[in-house]
Amino acid sequence: MRIVIAGGHGQIALRLERLLAARGDEVAGIIRKAEQADDLREAGAEPVVLDLESASVDEVAERLRGADAAVFAAGAGPGSGVARKDTVDKAAAVLFADAAVKAGVRRFVIVSSMGADPRHQGDEIFDVYLRAKGEADAYVRGLDALDWTILRPGQLTDDAGTGLVRLEARTGRGTIPRDDVAAVLAELVDTSATAGLTLELISGSTPVAVAVRSVAGN
Repeated sequence: MRIVIAGGHGQIALRLERLLAARGDEVAGIIRKAEQADDLREAGAEPVVLDLESASVDEVAERLRGADAAVFAAGAGPGSGVARKDTVDKAAAVLFADAAVKAGVRRFVIVSSMGADPRHQGDEIFDVYLRAKGEADAYVRGLDALDWTILRPGQLTDDAGTGLVRLEARTGRGTIPRDDVAAVLAELVDTSATAGLTLELISGSTPVAVAVRSVAGN
């Protein structure tokens, strides 16, 4: 498969790139800064320098053409302000989804957040983030041209992955290592039977591949 990842230098994306490259997939990661390119090459991915906050749909679609799947793993990051929650967490996700439609890439996986909700109340930065993520998810759900899956991890940690997760429509709050989020994403891009599902993810007791198969087709 050829898989294009938005937010290619993110902590989850770099882990995902390594996993996909190791299994023989062709991987490209979209990055904002040319100086991030070597990190992607080291992970086995082709770096594509493109700023999703200023690019057009046509420009992004050109980078997606010929891909078998697209993964949106970009984020404004914890140190960013309110404005970039809108321009990255929402607008860039919408742009990437529109570009996937234009490029004819049906399989689309978006990394969201547990608690994402377009109706979420509050004015703190995290409230704005959850609202932006929720609005992006709602937009993607409305695109019939995409076989989308929305993944909503719990609180992310840098602990070593265990390969054991809980993946369900509703899991309740919990933590999840970034290693295991990447492992679940690698399975999801290859499992189109999870299309149309919004899934929460926390650490659990089920091996990743089994967890993905158990929700496929639900």
